[in-house]
Parts: sequence; C-alpha cells; structure tokens
Amino acid sequence: MSAKLIILDRDGVINHDSDDYIKNEDEWIPLPGSIDAITLLSRAGFTVCVATNQSGLARGLFDEYALARMHELMCTLVEESGGRVDAIFYCPHCPDDDCDCRKPKPGLLNQIETQFSQTVQGAWFIGDSEKDIDAALAKGCKPILVLTGKGNLTSDSMNAKKLSHILVFDNLLSATNFVISEQGSTQ
Repeated sequence: MSAKLIILDRDGVINHDSDDYIKNEDEWIPLPGSIDAITLLSRAGFTVCVATNQSGLARGLFDEYALARMHELMCTLVEESGGRVDAIFYCPHCPDDDCDCRKPKPGLLNQIETQFSQTVQGAWFIGDSEKDIDAALAKGCKPILVLTGKGNLTSDSMNAKKLSHILVFDNLLSATNFVISEQGSTQ
C-alpha cells in the first residue's frame, strides 16, 4: 500500500499571505496552528507535499535563494515540532506565461505523482483559493477550502453549487483534525 498523500497550498494556508507577495523569510510568518497541523499530518503517516504558485520569482520580487530560505524556515519549524514536509513543488511563472504548472492547471500535481510514483487521485488538497480547488478537482483530489488567507473571499465568490461539494474549515489545523479523523474511520 502506498503512503497517503496530502497536498497543501502555502500562502494563506500555512503562512500569512500578502497582496504584495511574501518576498523573504522575515515576511514568511506561519498562521496560528499551521506548523502543528503539518506535524500532526506527518505523525499520522501522511506524505506532506506543498504545491504553491510563486509568480513573485518571474516578477523579479525575489529570487530562488530567497524562496529556498523561506522553505527552509518552514521545514525547520515543522521539524522542530516533530514533523516533516516531504516535498515542495512550486510554479515560478506569471499567470500569462501559459505554463502547465501554474494552478489551476495540474502540472504541480503531475510532478507530485512523478516524484512519489503514485496517483494524487483521492488525496486531500487543502487550499484557500479557487485555483487550488480547481487543480484538486482536475486530478481527482478531495479539495478542502480553508477560510484563512483568501479563503473568505473565495468562499464568497465561488459558485454556490461548486462550493456545496467542497469541505470548508476555518484553518489548516481544523481541516487537519478532520482529515486525520477521516483516516482513522476508514482504516
């Protein structure tokens, strides 16, 4: 049996988001409970993957080294809490670059499948934007919308029919508690 995958968006889910972009590790501030949530997922046997659009790279707002330092900080905080982030996948392109890795396109999820030699179909995908939801649905993931970051705006603007088929939680920690309880009930 393959490991259970869970996919997390980064900005607005794990850390505070900004319309001015998160450009360095000083601006990368975890949301309350998010580090604990990742640790809980890791300890519950999930392979934790982060899938994030980072167009600030293409816009010249930060470079690969700054992004690596932000991700190193995130991973260090999780490791100090007793968990781990298994992999981070990011799209460095602008929205009009027409790449296949920028969510809502499924390229980042295809990369996860390749790296872990397993399908993402049926995996939980937690995000705060409709792009996250659409990427999850495109690959048969189980989407969860959190109301942190842009989540409240997404909830307000999303088609009611589409939203009615998506689980919504206040934050990553409450979503995590649900996912772990669901895992326990299906074993």
